[in-house]
Amino acid sequence: MKIQVAIDRVDLARATVLASQLDGLVDRIELGTSLIKDYGLFALADIKAQLNHATLVMDIKTIDEGVYEFKQGYAAQADVLTVMGTADLATIQAVYDVAQEADKEIFIDLLNTNKEQIKQLLPFTNATFGLHHSHDNARQFEAADAVKAFHQEFPTIRHIAVAGGVTLEQVKKLTADGIAEVAIVGGKIVGQPNPVAAAKTFQEVTKK
Repeated sequence: MKIQVAIDRVDLARATVLASQLDGLVDRIELGTSLIKDYGLFALADIKAQLNHATLVMDIKTIDEGVYEFKQGYAAQADVLTVMGTADLATIQAVYDVAQEADKEIFIDLLNTNKEQIKQLLPFTNATFGLHHSHDNARQFEAADAVKAFHQEFPTIRHIAVAGGVTLEQVKKLTADGIAEVAIVGGKIVGQPNPVAAAKTFQEVTKK
């Protein structure tokens, strides 16, 4: 189980400090969509140079203009880029090909996808599939239960991530289940008084 810390809705200086502090404490550092919209891909590219250990995820949520956005994202030093599972299948195929050619990772965000749409995505075997509970949805979300149900429905999908209000208790369950590869944590780490201590606690749970 890898911990991906989502840094979002902070200013550029704060994002840079957080990324540097969390490098080596967590496996993956995500620069969130709002942060990218506020500052742009290339303004954030310098963060990669400060990372000695963590994989850098840029959550660009591509829905169209896929080849251009993915080439720009990788040029801006991202290791991982995201595409929406609700995008046109031609767009997803195109960005998947770009990722394969660049030897980079692609993350398919399954927010608001249905079963039939997901079935169409099954050929993208090297992609990470992200179960994503909407930030704007107030309904309770149990990450571990969602991952189990998803795995039962789509047992051939090898790489699963989960996001949306993921707590320490949920990470414990996810680790014990051993299905998901990545747990994406935002406010429970970066929103805490001591993000470094919080990150260490989450990372320690994944080793037990």
